[in-house]
Amino acid sequence: MTAGRPVTPATASPTPDASPAPGAPGGAPLTIGLVVNPVAGVGGPAGLKGSDGADVQREALARGSRPRAAERAAQAVRALLARRPGTRILTVAGPMGEDSARAAGAFPELVRIAPGDPSSSKDTTAAVEAMREADLLLFAGGDGTARDVLDGAPSCPVLGIPAGVKVYSGCFAVSPAAAGLTAAEFVPGDGRSTVEAEVVDLDEEVYRRGAVAPRLYGTLRVPAVRARLSGRKVGSSSAGPGSAEGVAREVVARMRPGVRYVLGPGATTAAVGRLLGSATTLLGVDVIQDGELIAADVTEKELLALVDGHESCAVVSVIGGQGFVLGRGNQQISPAVLKKIMASGGLVVLATQQKLAGLAGRPLLADTGDPEADALVEGHVSVITGYRESAMYRIRSAIEELPA
Repeated sequence: MTAGRPVTPATASPTPDASPAPGAPGGAPLTIGLVVNPVAGVGGPAGLKGSDGADVQREALARGSRPRAAERAAQAVRALLARRPGTRILTVAGPMGEDSARAAGAFPELVRIAPGDPSSSKDTTAAVEAMREADLLLFAGGDGTARDVLDGAPSCPVLGIPAGVKVYSGCFAVSPAAAGLTAAEFVPGDGRSTVEAEVVDLDEEVYRRGAVAPRLYGTLRVPAVRARLSGRKVGSSSAGPGSAEGVAREVVARMRPGVRYVLGPGATTAAVGRLLGSATTLLGVDVIQDGELIAADVTEKELLALVDGHESCAVVSVIGGQGFVLGRGNQQISPAVLKKIMASGGLVVLATQQKLAGLAGRPLLADTGDPEADALVEGHVSVITGYRESAMYRIRSAIEELPA
């Protein structure tokens, strides 16, 4: 589909009265652009390792998954308006932004492009090109959406609202609320207020075959608020030889008869499968009981059935450089699944010592999208860092407000 020619209308929808915006020249209201990829994240709960492509999206919906970008974009706009009421929202009609803005209580102005149904990457690029008036552009999606935003050559700084299956790029906030709060505090025209952040390109077809080969696609200017940025994912190659195997040995030594262990994706959890001699998946979610693989590469729906009525533990690894343990690449462990697991078993967190050291004291993060589910894992947890080795580390919800 070819996107319509972007034109910004001369007239606007009404906006609520507001006090002069702090930091804005002459008290002028801040203008925030909003672009939503409506299908972002739909492939995660379905176990499809991404959402790129119409066939993948149809399969995800057939498996009972649903997109979450619209809801997460609305969360960001609510946080923005709570901190800075009267902010001007510039967005695209329908599911590419308008629906989320209105759900958050905003009265958005619409740019004139004609997105398809479903929308495409060309529509995202056209929307970015149409928002030259924006002081800051918020976009909801994952790494593929970040790539499309970069292709649109934005004229202002941007910030990602994390809503994709994988969020490896460094241009995203840690949560929707963090994106909204950062937007509310943004001061246009301050050259010191932005930094360059990397956009990572990942071939999803290769990724689904179990190979992770990200490459740098480019950079975007983002607000310079380090505490609220997720940062770029750092791979496990810096870990010392045998460290993942040492973690795996300790996990297996702790396994109890009759308990179902839900292994999240990652090289560290994959080492557990190798030690057991099981054909677990590198990037999927698998279930082990009594040393045997009982289900591989499961969907959220399948996982709900597998843990229902059984004592279960979720075994998850830390994303290097970011610190996420839930909500990034393991959306099959949904809030509903997590609530069942925490009621019967618990959470086992794995990380090499090098990976924890790379966080420089920042807490581990949970971003399931459900505050109640996040609250179940908040607090200090014993992280397995090697054979007979562990470290106490704090997990907190990504929804929790961070200092600027």
